[in-house]
Amino acid sequence: MDLYSGYINRLIEELAGLPGIGTKSAQRMAFYLVNLPKARVERFAAAVLEAKENVRYCRQCCTLTDQELCPVCSNSRRDEKTIMVVENSRDLAAYEKTGKYEGVYHVLHGAISPMLGIGPGDIRLKELMARLQDEINEVIIATNSSLEGETTAMYISKLIKPTGIRVTRIASGVPVGGDLEYIDEVTLLRALEGRTEL
Repeated sequence: MDLYSGYINRLIEELAGLPGIGTKSAQRMAFYLVNLPKARVERFAAAVLEAKENVRYCRQCCTLTDQELCPVCSNSRRDEKTIMVVENSRDLAAYEKTGKYEGVYHVLHGAISPMLGIGPGDIRLKELMARLQDEINEVIIATNSSLEGETTAMYISKLIKPTGIRVTRIASGVPVGGDLEYIDEVTLLRALEGRTEL
């Protein structure tokens, strides 16, 4: 039996389809949105549509941006010879919050996971290898400390080692199974400073 009208049920279903949102959270969000003033809902809907239409991948590092180059890649003060490889744009944001990393990034948009059918060709490795044609001193692998993150780190290391470029891995200040986006800045900074050769 449906407890709510068709429109509310549809809104709840759409919200429950978002990552990390269960049915109860979706219900709370749906009722919150329905009770907002119409102008506020229109601004919210417009922001979602504008982001969908205008956000794309940075030409250089593959993070999400609404410009050709993201703010990090367009910053001439960044060390372009040091590339930190992260799984997603949220991980990039987590490291940027430390305010201590001065290099640039490369966002893979995933990790190798044979169990989920995600192979090396499904993440942005080809773009990373193309960037290594320039003069690069170090590639810091900052994938998550999960099985997929470790698998991806080892795969990248094996790809880059023959080029002679230094490859390091962030230290294990990040707990195993922990997502970088949820780790505090001090732990991320210690992990970066304690990175090791691969």
